[in-house]
Amino acid sequence: MNKTYKVGVIGATGMVGQRFVTLLDGHPLFTPVALAASARSAGKTYAEAIGNKWAMSTPIPAYAQNMTVLDAEADAEKIASMVDFVFCAVNMKKEDIKALEERYAKLDVPVVSNNSAHRATPDVPMIIPEINADHLAVIAAQRRRLGTKRGFIAVKSNCSLQSYVPLLHPLKKFGIKCAAVTTYQAISGAGKTFETMPEIVDNIIPYIGGEEQKSEEEPLKIWGSVESGRIVNADGPVITSQCLRVPVSDGHTAAVFVSFEHTPEREEILAAWAAYAGEPQALSLPSAPKQFIHYFEEDDRPQAKLDRMTENGMAICAGRLRKDSLFDYKFIGLSHNTLRGAAGGAVLLAELLAAKGYFD
Repeated sequence: MNKTYKVGVIGATGMVGQRFVTLLDGHPLFTPVALAASARSAGKTYAEAIGNKWAMSTPIPAYAQNMTVLDAEADAEKIASMVDFVFCAVNMKKEDIKALEERYAKLDVPVVSNNSAHRATPDVPMIIPEINADHLAVIAAQRRRLGTKRGFIAVKSNCSLQSYVPLLHPLKKFGIKCAAVTTYQAISGAGKTFETMPEIVDNIIPYIGGEEQKSEEEPLKIWGSVESGRIVNADGPVITSQCLRVPVSDGHTAAVFVSFEHTPEREEILAAWAAYAGEPQALSLPSAPKQFIHYFEEDDRPQAKLDRMTENGMAICAGRLRKDSLFDYKFIGLSHNTLRGAAGGAVLLAELLAAKGYFD
């Protein structure tokens, strides 16, 4: 892929938007030309609009500091004329997000979304690039529905899914009957830092609104199939989940319990994880981890603080695989929630779309 694409970030001032801004700095395929946010930020430079809200560990990239922030809604037509596609990570009501994303798509701008609004839309692919790249085929039907030539919406899945679905997926060949998952989710998943979420210090909050439903239902769409211009969810396996907010800055951890139709040996599970790769690895996409799943033999790994940045935060980490007295096996998973789970996963999805010609 020698071609480069002009990109806009819709929702550029939020935490995920900030991550997009950093990831696009020097990206080999994508050149950021438009940053947009709400009306209250429009007209300011990006640095002025961010003020003291910059949450990344590195400074605002030089390219972005003096870019004038556009109005994501009022300037939609202008933005559409500037870009080849947009990333979307806005903080709005669900119906407003759906309308905004469809508006850009109908302006013939592909939308790569970090939002949840369209995840259940049957002709909108919800992609983990290593797992269900074949779902991109549904875009043709979506374009027919929207009446567009280029425009469409593609979304990434919920950030917490990355800590366990990629680990379950290579084991499906053994016939997964059911799984129980508890996720321990970082505060950046709520767009917070320790300064802006003091109530999490020395605390665990055992509820994240809507998260458990997403954790149980979204994997079935990912494991579904494209039929007659829509994605039909898989019938199983059944997943039950609990989701907790914990005092960790970045990195979602999952405790996973799983039972099989044909129980594998421990070595077979480890071999399946080690061998697994998807289209991003085959295509050598810029953001793809070379090794998708990293297994740690140490009893106290993976740890969020030590391991979330494995392969630039884009790998999935696993550890503590062992037999269980109620299920067949149990293990720990870890993913970086704002990299693999959010902006980084969306950038990888965009790289896949570019490689497949969907932006042309």
